[in-house]
Amino acid sequence: MTGIMYVRGDASAPQGKGVKIIAHVCNDLGGWGKGFVLALSRRWPEPEAAFRRWHRERARNGFGLGAAQFVQVGPYLWVANMVGQRGIRTGRSTGVPVRYEAIDTALGALADKAVELGASVHMPRIGCGLAGGKWSRVEPLIEERLVARGIPVTVYDYGD
Repeated sequence: MTGIMYVRGDASAPQGKGVKIIAHVCNDLGGWGKGFVLALSRRWPEPEAAFRRWHRERARNGFGLGAAQFVQVGPYLWVANMVGQRGIRTGRSTGVPVRYEAIDTALGALADKAVELGASVHMPRIGCGLAGGKWSRVEPLIEERLVARGIPVTVYDYGD
């Protein structure tokens, strides 16, 4: 196992050669408007449009916690919309929206897709921004689901 590579930079502009999948966590309300998704939407309209359509048609397509949707945005580049957050945090919220079991399930689907495409995976610290999760809980899931299967994973820390 090679482990996770940590770099400073923008996960929406992944480094390296070959097929790449940018993975991130979405909520189960169909909301797309804060956090990392804004960087994705600045680069490509397809991930947001696909996510909103997926949510709108959820009665017949498997949308829900633990689901993953793969959207191709370039010849060698995909975005993985992974539903790993129940609702969103509001001023009245108690607890955090992150759902580790759902992230774990979605990471399993991501691993299968990465193997199928021969892709590396690139992400911010998923589930740890607006979802309120702890990296100490997410990192082992990534190691178990992706790294253990030989999938190269790069985690991007944005800013200084």
